[in-house]
Amino acid sequence: MLILATTEREYPWGTLRSTNASKVKVVLEEKALDYVVDRLHPGDLWKKPESILAKHPLGKVPYLETQDDGVIFDSTVINEYLEDKYPEPPLSPATVPGRARMRMLENLGDEAFLAGGLPKIWMPMWSKPEDRDATAMEAGRSALRARGLPFLESQIRGHEYLCDEFSLADVPYMAVAMVLEVDGMDLSGFPNVADYLARLRQRESYRAISPSTSLDDSAGRQKS
Repeated sequence: MLILATTEREYPWGTLRSTNASKVKVVLEEKALDYVVDRLHPGDLWKKPESILAKHPLGKVPYLETQDDGVIFDSTVINEYLEDKYPEPPLSPATVPGRARMRMLENLGDEAFLAGGLPKIWMPMWSKPEDRDATAMEAGRSALRARGLPFLESQIRGHEYLCDEFSLADVPYMAVAMVLEVDGMDLSGFPNVADYLARLRQRESYRAISPSTSLDDSAGRQKS
């Protein structure tokens, strides 16, 4: 059994999840693997107790506990591990140039979105609405409009998914789709991105990270 460590909490205004751990959850779902979720308290990620540092030396989530291969940390590394360990269904293009494109666009998702403007939008949502910094949130949206969204708009134009078939390149944008579903950010200037995120939300694996899915209904999966 695979154990995914993450932070997930339910509040009156929705279910909040780690964006990077959501990347891993999507791949676990896409590959229909057995896994359970180990929910860590967000405060532990700030305090970084020894119990967490023993699993992830940076005291972050996600990390994946495996029966055969120990603990794997970093969402991109975890997903590449899952792709290598469980190659069916494949989530990587068959060609060398295709895999290079996949890695470039996955990296763009991580750096320009998940570690770029998105935290300024997402992190305040862990607070009550009246306590959120609206100016900082708008700065996050502006950062996405200035950097990540224009390039993503050009790359998804004419494609259903970034590498034509759904792949690891699309996985970080599932987390983007999650955050922007809650935020309701205006994407009228990026129609291809808007359509792309809507398609991602239609995938069965999205249900495991959807803000409308309860913690009880997203605690893992057992193959039927």
